[in-house]
Amino acid sequence: MATAAVLAELIGPIATAQGLALVRVQMNGSKAGQTLQVMAEDPATGQLTLEQCETLSRALSDMLDEKDPIEAEYALEVSSPGIDRPLTRLGDYAKWAGHDVRVKFTESIDGRARLHGAIVGVTGENVDFNVPTVGPVTVPFAAIESAKLVLTNKLIAASRPLDFGDAEQIVEDPAEFADNDNTQDED
Repeated sequence: MATAAVLAELIGPIATAQGLALVRVQMNGSKAGQTLQVMAEDPATGQLTLEQCETLSRALSDMLDEKDPIEAEYALEVSSPGIDRPLTRLGDYAKWAGHDVRVKFTESIDGRARLHGAIVGVTGENVDFNVPTVGPVTVPFAAIESAKLVLTNKLIAASRPLDFGDAEQIVEDPAEFADNDNTQDED
């Protein structure tokens, strides 16, 4: 079966040809019910419109039907990374500096398998964090297994949608959601 890396090599050029950046390619589920998840974004906006998603999905479906790299049956899921997006590229950490993130390491670092804190920035191939219970922490990018932004009012304000056409109500002040801010550490 094709690995996520092999699939990303096939999918990447199609996304790039459409002016999109590939965020993540991942196979989920078991052989009985697999899903090929493809996340992409428009580099100019960090989002993906419905039309962009549809166009990419059709192009990928055609290529996957032709090359047939996945042995078992699967469903193709193409989406935007969303507001509480996974961080998969070193540049993601620089772009989202100042925002809260949950990180899982490939192996324990200083006795920790994960952290929850704010991204400070990127230094070379390392990511700098500020962890409330520990202080400054620097982690090699290669040691990060997975990371995901934490939904906060600050992130909501920084991730305004491209189109408010389907919104029932537009709230200009994210502080109005203060009661819903779910930023407590679960670690």
